[in-house]
Amino acid sequence: MKHFKKLIFFLFVYQIFPAAIAQNVNGVILSDSANITVVKLWGTHYERGFAYGYLVGDKISDMVNGYIKPVFGIYMDAARQIIIDGDDLSIDSVYVTEAMAVIDGMNEAGTNYENIDYIDGLVFNSFLDVMKLLGFSDDTFGCSSLMSWGDATSGTPLNGMSVISRHMDWTPNQTLIDNQVLVIHNPSEEDEQPWAMVGFAGQMSVLSGFNENIAVFQHMMSDFISVTYHGLHYEPIWITLRKAIEKADFNTDGENNTQDVRDAIELNTNGYANGYIVTSLAPSTAGADSLIAMVAELTPQNPKLTFRSNSYPDDIPGDNLYAANFEIKRNNHNHYCNRYYAVMNAIDDGLEIGEDENWQIMKNNSNGQSGNLQFMQFIPELNSFKLTVYHNGTPAYLNNPVIYNVSELLSLSTNVNNAELPGINIYPNPVNKILYVNVNEKDIGSDYLIISGDGRIMIKGLITDVSFSINTDSLKRGVYFIKTGRSSAKKFIKSN
Repeated sequence: MKHFKKLIFFLFVYQIFPAAIAQNVNGVILSDSANITVVKLWGTHYERGFAYGYLVGDKISDMVNGYIKPVFGIYMDAARQIIIDGDDLSIDSVYVTEAMAVIDGMNEAGTNYENIDYIDGLVFNSFLDVMKLLGFSDDTFGCSSLMSWGDATSGTPLNGMSVISRHMDWTPNQTLIDNQVLVIHNPSEEDEQPWAMVGFAGQMSVLSGFNENIAVFQHMMSDFISVTYHGLHYEPIWITLRKAIEKADFNTDGENNTQDVRDAIELNTNGYANGYIVTSLAPSTAGADSLIAMVAELTPQNPKLTFRSNSYPDDIPGDNLYAANFEIKRNNHNHYCNRYYAVMNAIDDGLEIGEDENWQIMKNNSNGQSGNLQFMQFIPELNSFKLTVYHNGTPAYLNNPVIYNVSELLSLSTNVNNAELPGINIYPNPVNKILYVNVNEKDIGSDYLIISGDGRIMIKGLITDVSFSINTDSLKRGVYFIKTGRSSAKKFIKSN
């Protein structure tokens, strides 16, 4: 009831002060191709939420109406009531505000969002928790991760540095496949740091995410079979993981390592609404092995929070740590699945596991086959994030990855160091009236944006050909950027 009053208060503020909606769009679509949309957002929680809804509102609408509501079906109202009541799940007010902002942005952009509201958004961002609270089965979710560092990567170009490769397995539903996103947040809040998440349009929380130092990934604990408890104010697992990488230093100990993730988890003394496994990796310079690589096994029943490092005898040798979907350390269950045994055999003695070896072991032995929607790798000390997604009917692990520079990705720059993103040609520059634009053929069907120096979208249109022109009469003299679906933003000057 207390949570419901809090939601009513935010709705009251939203209605009384509508002027707060009219604002700049603090975001830009960096690329939109091959089933992955890369979005960069900056500013406050509200500003980032607003830009998110404004820029990808159509995809968010598709996700909610094409996947979330059909999954819950006749129980969608019950799912919404869980959020409204706030007795089973507890969501911080800042994320409620952000969810409202997403809807504001969609409305401002003219998105036809068909009766979607911020409660639907919060259901989406608490999806797995709400599923369990309603008694739904979650057998279709999988995921797995392999971490290597120290002795394991010595003798390779990584030379002791840490690496994690991660499969995100889910139902190969076409709506999910069509609306995959990589969303970069650059917060203006002083106690927060830049971070990114890989997931689906509308997600503000973290299923897969990272900052410059730490990666966190969530798996299902498929062998945990139990009803969950009600009235315990569980925190949604994806919200916990967002907090762990979003805070500049979650536990304020002056370090960024897996202890930040562990401390974020341990604040939830009631455990979580469902059985989850979380993997986390930090740089090899973090100190003890347990600060570099960690697996958490989480449930609503005792033992609720179990943490595993490479010191636990799990039959994966050396400085390697693997997790799939079964309990290992919790209750000393040591429940190994077929993928676990396959990875164990592929690792052999656990030595000379470099960047490529870590990737190939996971690709060949731990993929979710047709349900492998996303496959990624994070190497913090190399500023490297590698990503491939389900595309053209082919699971992620069979597609070629794109490699991003993490520092550049998380910066305020609207450029991405990505050789697969084609350029855009414009002339004349400076421009007086008509700007002529040439783009890649693959940009056809996507939008072009003219963005002011302070981040406002001034002109938006649909690309119907590789060559087109834009009348810039509506622009005042100054510096602008043009952004198309696949290209990096390009600067031009309006002369008068």
